[in-house]
Amino acid sequence: MHAFATLLDRLVYTPSRNAKLALIADYFARTPDPDRGWALAALAGDLDIAIPVRRTFAQLLDGRVDPELYRLSRDYVGDTAETVALLWPESDRPEQGPPLADVIETIRTADRYAIPERLAAWLDMLDTNGRWALLKLLTGGLRVGVSARLAKQAAAQHGGKDVAEIEEVWHGLSAPYGSLFAWLDGVADVPDITGLPVFRPLMLANPLEDKDLETLDVDAFVAEWKWDGIRVQLSAANGDVRLYSRSGDDIGRAFPDIVRTITGNLVLDGELLVMRGNIIAPFNDLQQRLNRKVVSAKMLKDFPAHVRLYDILRDGDIDLREEAWHVRRKHLEAWSKTHPNPRLDLSPTVIVNDRNALKEIWNDTRTNGIEGLMLKRRESPYLAGRPKGHWFKWKRAPLTLDTVLMYAERGSGKRSSFYSDYTFGVWVTHEDADDELVPVGKAYSGFTDKELRQVDKWVRGNTLQRFGPVRSVAPGIVFEVAFDAVHRSPRHKSGVAMRFPRIHRIRWDKPVEEADRLETVMALIGETELANGDETSGQQEGEQLSLL
Repeated sequence: MHAFATLLDRLVYTPSRNAKLALIADYFARTPDPDRGWALAALAGDLDIAIPVRRTFAQLLDGRVDPELYRLSRDYVGDTAETVALLWPESDRPEQGPPLADVIETIRTADRYAIPERLAAWLDMLDTNGRWALLKLLTGGLRVGVSARLAKQAAAQHGGKDVAEIEEVWHGLSAPYGSLFAWLDGVADVPDITGLPVFRPLMLANPLEDKDLETLDVDAFVAEWKWDGIRVQLSAANGDVRLYSRSGDDIGRAFPDIVRTITGNLVLDGELLVMRGNIIAPFNDLQQRLNRKVVSAKMLKDFPAHVRLYDILRDGDIDLREEAWHVRRKHLEAWSKTHPNPRLDLSPTVIVNDRNALKEIWNDTRTNGIEGLMLKRRESPYLAGRPKGHWFKWKRAPLTLDTVLMYAERGSGKRSSFYSDYTFGVWVTHEDADDELVPVGKAYSGFTDKELRQVDKWVRGNTLQRFGPVRSVAPGIVFEVAFDAVHRSPRHKSGVAMRFPRIHRIRWDKPVEEADRLETVMALIGETELANGDETSGQQEGEQLSLL
C-alpha cells in the first residue's frame, strides 16, 4: 500500500504528462504481481470496489471526529477522502500497511457491515498520505491527472510496446492483468483474444486548420457529415455483442435496443444518436440514455437509439483495417444491403470536387443542423490513434453569448482550494419586477491559472450565500461563453441547456447589465430546431451527395 500511496502522491504534484508516464512505468517495473495489476486497474478506472461512502464514513468518524469540525473541514478542503485522512488520529508508529491486493480482496469479499471496522484498522496503521490513498482508492475516484489511456500508455512504455497493441487486447482481459504483464515482461505471448468481442482502437481525426484547407488535395478526399452524437464501436463475436464508447467503455447496458439487433461476427464504427423516424433528436435527448445501468421501457420508447455507420473494421474472419477507405466503404455498403436493420443506417458521403463548394457547404452546416464535416483520404487504411494527413474534422464555428456568473463551486484535486466550477446565466425581463438571472450552463475550462486566481478572489469577496462547497455571488462578472448548440431542457429553470459550454473570455470590461437575455438564447433554439426539421429531406436518408 505504501508504494501505491507514494505513486499517487507524486502523480498529484507532477504536471508533466511524460513525467507521469515515467512514474507509472517505474512503479510497474518495481512492483510485483498482483499489486501492479490492481494499480493499473485503479488508474484506468476499471476497478469496481467502490464502498457506500456516506454510511461508511459516518460510521468511521463517529466518536473520533466532531461532526461540526468535519463539516467545516470538508467545506474548506473540498475533498472527502483528503478531509478524513487529515482529521484521522495519527498513529504513534505508522506502518506501510497491507499490500494493495490484500486491501482489494478484503473489500471485495467482506460483508458490507464489516467494512468500516476493517477500514478503521488500516487507517490506524497508516500515515496521512497512506490514509488518503486508501480512501481515494475505495471511493472510486483517484483524480490524480491520469486518464485510462495514459495508464495504458505507461504499461506499454514499461513493456516496450505500442499502446495500440494493449488497447487491442484490453477488453479480453480482467484485473489484475497477470497475462498482460507476463507479455509485457517478455515471458509469455500476447494474450489470446480470439472469439471475443473486444474493442479495437479507433481512428481519430485532426482538426482542420486554415493552412490544411488551402493545401488540401481535394480530389484525394471524400467528405462525410459530422453528426451531433457520440462515436461508438459495435463489436460482435460468437453471440456476444458489445457497444463501446470512443474511450473503450462498454455502454451496451444503456442501449439494449441497439445491442439485441446485432448478429454475426463483426466490428462497426459509427455515431450513436437518438432518432425518431428520420429525424435526429437533439443531443440532450441522447444524454437521457447515457450512463444508465437500467433503461425503462418508457425511455426506450421515448428516446429510441440509432447508430449511423461510418466504417467497418471486421466482417467474419476478414480484418479490413489495412484496406483503403474506399474499399472498406464498398464492403460496408454491401454488408448494409444484406443485413437490413432499422436501428442502423449509413452516414452519407459528399463527393468533393471543388474547394469553394466544400467551403460553401461547411458555411451552411449550422443552418442545416449539422455539427460539421469529416474529410477522409480515400486511400487511408484504418489506423489507431490520430495519424496526421488522413482524417480531418471541420467543426462548425461555435456560438457565443455574454453571460453573468451566478454560482461558483470548489474544484477537485489541484483545484480543491479554488472556486473553479462556474454556473452562469442570462437575464429574464419581468413586467412587474426587476430583471432576473436564470442559469443556462456550467463550465470549468477555458481560462488561465492567473484568471482562475482572479475569479476565485472575486468570488470570496462577493459571496451572497453559501451552500456547502457552492457560493452564490452578486452579479459582477461577465463570461463570454462559447458552445456548440443549445437545446430545450425542462430540468433547468431557464428551460434551456448548452452543449459543450466553455469560457471563451472573461469580460472584466463589460457591465453585467449588457449581458445577453433569454430571448436571444431561445432564438438560437428556434433556428436549430428549424434546421433539424429541414435537414431530413435528403441527408437523413443516407444517400450520396455530390458537390460539383
